[in-house]
Amino acid sequence: MSAVPEERTQRPLTIGAVRRRLREEFPDISISKIRYLEDQGLLTPSRTEGGYRLFREEEVERLRTILRLQRDEFLPLRVIRDELDSRATQKRDKRQSDGVRDRLRSVPDKLLTLDELSEQADMDGGLAKELANFGLLQETSHGDASGYGEDDVEIAALCGRLARYNLEPRNLRAIKTASERQAALLEQVVAPGLRAKSAERRQRAIDDLDKLATISTELAQLLFWRQLRSLATK
Repeated sequence: MSAVPEERTQRPLTIGAVRRRLREEFPDISISKIRYLEDQGLLTPSRTEGGYRLFREEEVERLRTILRLQRDEFLPLRVIRDELDSRATQKRDKRQSDGVRDRLRSVPDKLLTLDELSEQADMDGGLAKELANFGLLQETSHGDASGYGEDDVEIAALCGRLARYNLEPRNLRAIKTASERQAALLEQVVAPGLRAKSAERRQRAIDDLDKLATISTELAQLLFWRQLRSLATK
């Protein structure tokens, strides 16, 4: 009997569907094993209002990686967690090294409605609307079209994860305000160049903004973690 083709979908999967997806490669995988890995902090599925777990494609691939590291390299969960964190850091560093040029586009490649954004971010439409009301999501207009860009999808997804810890949109305004102050500080340095008539001078200003963004973001992260460490050691 031929193997059943592996189902591929962009829609979130239930824990049972995840088990079926991986069962061919990992015959011993069980729902209780998946729940255990979640309890150990290795998986972070979203939840429906009824409490059911939903796994996006990235989370399924993360689970597949965990199971392979256990089976093929006999690594304990602690080491696997460090390995996955290291890979995530490398990906994040690569995204940062790409610079800010792509994010300085005046118009996103595609504008989404709030409903489309909610679906892509895998969040309730009511929460997305609240994020927009508090300015965490910003609608962009271009000609007759208006909507939200890819950055807003990423922002919404992160805000959704924070919402699981009872951090509501009104609480997240402090993070938004801090980012606005950081951007305003950099603006003081590069604004003259960005407004210059010379294309060469504008490009130099963008290059400077790229470098300033990388350095200031790293500084902000170090100061943030230092503050958290002080809280943890009180």
